[in-house]
Amino acid sequence: MASILRLLAPALVLLFLATPSSYARDGGHAAEFALCSDEGTHRSLGGTECATLRAPLDHGRPDPETVDLFVRKFPAAGRPQGQLWLIAGGPGESGASFYPFIETLRAAAPGFDLIIPDHRGTGFSTRLCPAEESPQSDGGAALANQEWGSCFGALNAQAERTRSFTISNAAHDLRLLMTRLDGPGRRYLYGVSYGTQLVLRTLTLGAPEHVDGVILDSLVPLASNATLDLSHRSAITDAVGREVLRACDAQPACRASFPGGTEAAVRSVLARSDIEQLVGPRPRFELAALLDFPETRAMLPSVIAGLQAGDPAWLRYAQTRLASIAAGFGDYPQGGSSIPLVNLISRSENNARPDLTEETVEREAQGYLFASPLPSLLLAGGIPTFRRDASFGALPKAIPPTIVLHGTLDSKTPFAGAQEHVAALAGAGTISLLPIADAPHFILFTAPEEFTRWVQGFITPDMPDTNP
Repeated sequence: MASILRLLAPALVLLFLATPSSYARDGGHAAEFALCSDEGTHRSLGGTECATLRAPLDHGRPDPETVDLFVRKFPAAGRPQGQLWLIAGGPGESGASFYPFIETLRAAAPGFDLIIPDHRGTGFSTRLCPAEESPQSDGGAALANQEWGSCFGALNAQAERTRSFTISNAAHDLRLLMTRLDGPGRRYLYGVSYGTQLVLRTLTLGAPEHVDGVILDSLVPLASNATLDLSHRSAITDAVGREVLRACDAQPACRASFPGGTEAAVRSVLARSDIEQLVGPRPRFELAALLDFPETRAMLPSVIAGLQAGDPAWLRYAQTRLASIAAGFGDYPQGGSSIPLVNLISRSENNARPDLTEETVEREAQGYLFASPLPSLLLAGGIPTFRRDASFGALPKAIPPTIVLHGTLDSKTPFAGAQEHVAALAGAGTISLLPIADAPHFILFTAPEEFTRWVQGFITPDMPDTNP
């Protein structure tokens, strides 16, 4: 299993790349922020304040073992109007995934402190494999070489500790953090992708006091929908990819380039005897990766035409642009996705087919034009999983005013799933689904102007609209 994860890691780590030695460590009481020791190491971290709080390893049972939870604050200029808490996705991404977007977030939430935790298992919070995932280890925060074996060996040897890194424990962590690091003014809670699942689990288990509103970016499907879980990610990705191709067919220039239709053109490309020489061993993965960002998605017709002619130049250019986009997220020591945590939570809670086999994954992928590496991550083995608790599939009894920003061409968390989830939450409070036309996943990143307009209007409704 470790070898499979090692192969999949480059496709799974979507960008998210400070070491704080000066931080506040609580003793179970209210905590305070202090200037981060790394605030001068990166322009985006200037003036940031850090805190590290201690939480139970398992909130559900008495246990002397604890975990550390790291939080970074980007203070507002002047007297803050309140706090905007930002919950990363993944489930393996740290709070560093938001650092490149601080200026967009400041524009969307003017006058608010930006509070960004690393949830357990990520960043500077306690890791599943503390030695192997340390920024000072051979691979930095990511696993490298022999670290895979030693990490997975430790996770199996300490199975009870491993099983404590659950979504529900992370939700209790978030409630604890928001209670002990409360500030004056209004308070809003934002989550993206897996972060929406974590935010909703927190509200289900008991919302922190005075949350004035919730912003959900790229909302996950309902846990009860067994056709939109991670084991069906390739089907979701393929459906969006085909929709993109149909949009191309509707344009005269595209029809002229592909008189037989773009889907037929992609099928002919995938059927080439030399396709792996042109693209690599997983051509469907490579094509699907282009769907994630508007810039590379727009290159797809040129990529297809080139591959039809046996020329991968456009594909290589698009891949270079993808690498450049990833590099733009910054080289933060706490960054990078924790593959062990992705594996643990994905297999334990977000897989509707625990008996999934490699043969099934491969057979299904053959019917797609675009496919995802995620189903292979769900195959049994590797590390222990935890049992779903009573909160699995449950909905919050009450929610604060909530908006959902969701791209209509999201190949990771499907728009149809967001529609169904919003309808299910409607009885718990005021919630609005705001479709972002043709946008992919992660609206903060992929449609920043739309994000700023909607979030600013939500949390500062009396502020004049300065956005187009």
